[in-house]
Amino acid sequence: MNVRLMTYNIHRAIGVDRRFRPERIIELLWNHDPDVVLLQEVDEGVPRSRELDLAKEIARGLDFPYYAVGHNVSLRKGKYGNATLSRFPIVRERNIDLTIGEKKRRGCQHTSLRPQARSGRRHQLEVFNLHLGLSMRERQQQVGRLVRSREFRRLDEDEPCILGGDFNDWRSLLRFFFVEAFAFRCATDRDGRRGPRAIRTYPAPSPQAGLDKIYYRGALRLLSVHRCAHQISRVASDHLPVICDFELD
Repeated sequence: MNVRLMTYNIHRAIGVDRRFRPERIIELLWNHDPDVVLLQEVDEGVPRSRELDLAKEIARGLDFPYYAVGHNVSLRKGKYGNATLSRFPIVRERNIDLTIGEKKRRGCQHTSLRPQARSGRRHQLEVFNLHLGLSMRERQQQVGRLVRSREFRRLDEDEPCILGGDFNDWRSLLRFFFVEAFAFRCATDRDGRRGPRAIRTYPAPSPQAGLDKIYYRGALRLLSVHRCAHQISRVASDHLPVICDFELD
């Protein structure tokens, strides 16, 4: 069966025009018809986003029956973090704390999804939705904490697994770690004259860096990958969404 996955840092649904417009996020996602959506910077109960539960609003707007939220940052009023939206049942979920020392709180939300093929066969897909820190040393420590988590350690390399989100990895220095040490493939790499280069997603109006990445391993075959080309995506957030199609066997 085929699975379409998107990752998108929605910047609390506040666009580069400084307007809070969750309907733009919903429209973009709706147009791509994904099965699984990994969102970062998702508010709940925060005044800047009308105190809405953004994960719930976006899931409802897309008619998604399942979603899970991992709150990382608590504000004076409200909180925000990552959210995973799914057309498939979520059978397990946990937010993995990736906070390093006194740095800003960060996390990785793990969800176990249960897609069902038309034949009736049930699969299980492990998904990790993360948002890493701003310094390279912090990101390295966060990745170390992730791979030592019980959710990651219990997985066999043959199990279908997707790791996506906002890596803040400007120079793709974490690619070697995931690919060589943990047998992942990078869906968001494109071949360049000097080797792989990431699909550029930031800043949205004129992308210069590939911060939003998707890694995968196990019984998954990459069919296609591209960043969103809709004009509204240049305004809706400071990041562009990435869309991947996989065959799950």
